[in-house]
Parts: sequence; structure tokens; C-alpha cells
Amino acid sequence: MNAKQMWEKFLDKEAGDSYDAWQYGSHANGLALLTLLKIKTATSSAYPIYVQYDEPLPQVGSYSIILDKQDHAVCIIQTTEVTIIPFDQVNDEHAYLEGEGDRTLDYWRKIHADFFTQEMENMGQQFHKDMLVVCEKFKVVYPKS
Repeated sequence: MNAKQMWEKFLDKEAGDSYDAWQYGSHANGLALLTLLKIKTATSSAYPIYVQYDEPLPQVGSYSIILDKQDHAVCIIQTTEVTIIPFDQVNDEHAYLEGEGDRTLDYWRKIHADFFTQEMENMGQQFHKDMLVVCEKFKVVYPKS
């Protein structure tokens, strides 16, 4: 099923026609599965990317279709909370909700420092520990379990 087909299956009157469809990058399949299983209920991204590319920030109430590496739709999420904080102020709760590895803050910091370093280098910028991070919490709304 592709993103449009999944959206049409889910569609309710409140959702309207607005959604984003995206994948989690190089770990798309594994992270999409963690999301589908409701182990992963949060994500984070580098704020400078939104600024550099003039992209809108995630909004509470917005919908996203999570795709696997082959761009097949896996599930639909709805954003429930968005905060922008320095990387070094991300807390244990957020790390746990991201659902990755052993779910500790140490693990989260290690893998995200590596990931954000690469993202910043791709934009000609440098990662630093006080760089702003967009922390997003969400819930799976489709499929319902």
C-alpha cells in the first residue's frame, strides 16, 4: 500500500487532506516497525535543517504517514507535542520514548550526536551540544490495534 492509499483508508472528517509522508532515513524499516508496534512514540530532528531549508516545524495535531525504505506506508501518526531544546537538555523520558537501542539517554546521545554531526556536515555546518533539537511526541492513529 502506498501513502495515498493508506491515507484514504484512514481518512476521517477531522483529518482533512493534509499529511506528510516520510521515512526515518537509513534505518527506515526498523524505526517504522518500532513506531507501528508503539515502542517508538517520539522522534527528534536538527532544528537548523528547518531554518536552512525554510521547512515548517511539526505542529501538534498534524498527521504523518511513516514509510519504510521502499516507500510503502507502514502507519499514520499524529503529533501530540513539539518542543525545541538544546541537544544536551534532551531528557531520559524523551530518549526512552524514542524506543531505540537500550532506550537510555546515553544511547540516545551517542547515536544522535553521530547522526546530527553527519547532517550538519552535509549542510556545511558543525554539530555542537547546545544545538537546538526539535523533539516530537506522537501517537499511532492507524492502523488501530
